[in-house]
Amino acid sequence: MTLPIVSAGEIELNGVHKWFGTFHALDDINLVIAPQEKVVICGPSGSGKSTLIRCINRLESHEQGKIVVGGIELTEDEDQIDEVRREVGMVFQHFNLFPHLTILQNCILAPMWVRKIPKKQAIETAMHFLDRVRIPEQAGKFPAQLSGGQQQRVAIARALCMTPKVMLFDEPTSALDPEMVKEVLDTMVSLAKEGMTMVCVTHEMGFAKQVADRVIFMDRGRIVEEGKPLEFFDNPQNERSKLFLSQILH
Repeated sequence: MTLPIVSAGEIELNGVHKWFGTFHALDDINLVIAPQEKVVICGPSGSGKSTLIRCINRLESHEQGKIVVGGIELTEDEDQIDEVRREVGMVFQHFNLFPHLTILQNCILAPMWVRKIPKKQAIETAMHFLDRVRIPEQAGKFPAQLSGGQQQRVAIARALCMTPKVMLFDEPTSALDPEMVKEVLDTMVSLAKEGMTMVCVTHEMGFAKQVADRVIFMDRGRIVEEGKPLEFFDNPQNERSKLFLSQILH
């Protein structure tokens, strides 16, 4: 079984605005992410990074502008939201595994309920992706019995069990101890090499250099700079980008 490479899955944001009360979290965001493109979003805390990717699968709603994922516009229509979410996997900072279910049960739940996949097939798929993230032997355990790094790899496997066209990562290593970060990043690097469309909010600049097709820098709800990793890291143009890189790289 190989990870499917799907040509659909382009993401478009046109003039997107988002407020939390009087706080302007996203300010006129215009962005196109091509199929199979790997995009890393970075920036200081509160710059709108996580809000942006949460809007892509409607975990947050936007007040102005248009978001289209795989040809489907995200509106208030619940059917359209569900259709997009079936094709967009998301990995969070804090794993969000069901503590009362085993690792295998965590992985087969959504495919069986949402995609109506037979249990036998769901188990085969789950074991494939648990093997893919190098923890098939943990299938019968509960989340509390695993390390943080292992739980995050389970979260990635669980998202992959839905065979999504796009994967969103919201600072997937920020809650991990330093020694656990590499095992999760290695898994993500491997996924990237297989052609998965990925949007990743992270401060792991080594990962960005290795994997990203494009790096986007946000500040105060706006995209202030974007470019290929070599350009962004070696020759940033915006003063805010320069300051951020000087602090995070040194």
